[in-house]
Amino acid sequence: MKKILFLATGVAMFASSAALAADAVEYIPEAPAAVEMPAAFSWSGPYLGLQGGYAWGNGDYAGVDESFDGGRFGAFAGYNWQMSNGFVAGLEGDVNYDWNEETVAIVGGGTADVDTGFSGSVRGRLGYAMDRTMIYAAGGWTATEVNADTAAGSFDDTLHGWTLGAGVEHAFTDNMFGRLEYRYNDYGNGNLGGTDIDFDQHVVQVGLGVKF
Repeated sequence: MKKILFLATGVAMFASSAALAADAVEYIPEAPAAVEMPAAFSWSGPYLGLQGGYAWGNGDYAGVDESFDGGRFGAFAGYNWQMSNGFVAGLEGDVNYDWNEETVAIVGGGTADVDTGFSGSVRGRLGYAMDRTMIYAAGGWTATEVNADTAAGSFDDTLHGWTLGAGVEHAFTDNMFGRLEYRYNDYGNGNLGGTDIDFDQHVVQVGLGVKF
């Protein structure tokens, strides 16, 4: 009888162990759920936008210094290359219009209505990106059209010079960004109907752009 009980106990223990082993084999732990991380923002790629602001100009026409201040509006387009260390290199061009006509009293008598009208630039840019915010410096070539209406007739010329400035941009979405910028424009000098003129300008403007 004891042998029978011992044998029955052994069979029960073996069956229990086998069942536990089977359960262990059948249970396969689930893989952890994948956590999707948002892609890092990049400033690389082409972009374009509109800008506007105010310009403080200083001109010397016929020996008379005059302030040529006024609002401005324009458009810009460019391309950025962002590097792995956060630095951003770019190339940008823009076209603007200044409302800054002034009546200048000419030495020796008479007056002239003078303005600078359209202007444009091509600039290289170097910036540093902190995720969606980028600070940058920019500089390059610039030019503006100058016009003078006098009693002797109407004259115009194109002045060529250099521009230097800095700004900050912030991306509101993956495709839209805003900017605040200061720049100094030195347009050099020219000639309006035999009269020398030179012109320089300080500009503060804001812009709204789309990145592709």
